[in-house]
Amino acid sequence: MLRPWKLQIELVFNCEKSIFFQIADAIIDAIKCGQLQKNQALPGSRQLAQQLKVNRNTIVNALDMLIAEGWIISIERKGTFVADILPIHKTFKKNEVISVSTEKSSIGKIIFDDGLPDSRLAPMTELARAYRQIFNRKARWQMMGYANEFGDLDFRKAIILMLNFNRGMNASENEICVTRGSQMALYLTAHCLFQKDDFVMIENPGYKSAWQAFESAGAILIPISVDNEGLNVDDIEIQLKQNRKIKAIYTTPHHQFPTTVTMSLQRRLQLITLSNKYGFTIIEDDYDNEFHFGQRPIMPISSFEEAINFVYIGTLSKVIAPALRIGFLVSNLEFIQKVGSLRKIIDVQNDNIMEQAVLQLINDGEVKRHLKRTMAIYLAKRDYFETLLNKYLVDKATFIKPEGGLAFWIVPKIELDVFVIAEKLKTQGIEIVTPDKFSFSTSISGFRLGYASLSEKQLEEGVIALSKLL
Repeated sequence: MLRPWKLQIELVFNCEKSIFFQIADAIIDAIKCGQLQKNQALPGSRQLAQQLKVNRNTIVNALDMLIAEGWIISIERKGTFVADILPIHKTFKKNEVISVSTEKSSIGKIIFDDGLPDSRLAPMTELARAYRQIFNRKARWQMMGYANEFGDLDFRKAIILMLNFNRGMNASENEICVTRGSQMALYLTAHCLFQKDDFVMIENPGYKSAWQAFESAGAILIPISVDNEGLNVDDIEIQLKQNRKIKAIYTTPHHQFPTTVTMSLQRRLQLITLSNKYGFTIIEDDYDNEFHFGQRPIMPISSFEEAINFVYIGTLSKVIAPALRIGFLVSNLEFIQKVGSLRKIIDVQNDNIMEQAVLQLINDGEVKRHLKRTMAIYLAKRDYFETLLNKYLVDKATFIKPEGGLAFWIVPKIELDVFVIAEKLKTQGIEIVTPDKFSFSTSISGFRLGYASLSEKQLEEGVIALSKLL
């Protein structure tokens, strides 16, 4: 389709707002003012890139964001078009009654989650296409029967290939069990590892859903403090020397939940040494490995040759979409066999068709392309969110720009009641995760603010509101 006209977009290269955000906002403005009409074709990404003298990937990232937010649609082999139904809030007539809640929040409810990806960026078109192709196969009837409790063999091989190549591990397809999300992996690990009154060390603050899985198996929790290098290994050794029946430690070393810090190499090696000496298992939850913005990748503790006793837990749900419950756990063959036996009791198998569809996306390179697109968007959002925090909160709270993950950890400089602040924010249509969701006993004064699912305007409005209350 010929698009001879030019879309006039003025870019400012030396400002806080990223280039692809500027492009996306300019297209939104053009739609709002009527310059671009519903169902009208947009310029191609190559044409826009040449016109604006920017990298084509920057244009693609801007268009992906607009598609996710509902401003434009993409039609295969035809191009991108202005959406027929636009995500513009309804305008009220003078005589209409407007509720108080509508007046207070001009851009809808703002929810700072604990670091979830933006589900609007999920590759739904590609996933739907993969589903259709699977059901068009001649041998499609074979997928409708019972499958392996460990997961589809080809799917397991694909995940193992990714772990061995990208995360430095040395595992085989017989040492992995695919699960319905990482929470099931935690539950299976807990009930195959612990007996009543076994002790498990946990990070404090940490991930409470994992603690609940351990307690459901009869384990007793021992909190271990966290600082700017991750788990306090000295505290771990003190607990071990007290001759308790410590069976395992649970850790999120890549981007600690909730503080986002990365465990130092020295502490990783110390933890492995202690594990081998005292015989406890390292349960490593690598819940957002892919979302790492640093130039040098951080390898899992489980990838070290010296690590003997480990269970490695990961997920594909955050890479593609949270609703797709695909997790996995990797360990030695004996433990995986035990996991498989328990898995057959509570849930015979995974969603075999979903595994086949995701496997096709992996083999087609779509998962890699999708991750590249979303990483560029999340990186820009992280940097933009940092500028907001520096602008509005720098004198009121401490924070460090995380090397990865989709959230910031913010600690107020003065002691205050976080729950009161949360309630006041809620009256303004803004929700935050309160510290009781990740503190062991006494409440920890800190905020974990996820930024990936919110727009620039929502992020700024939320930070301004928080700033006024600190």
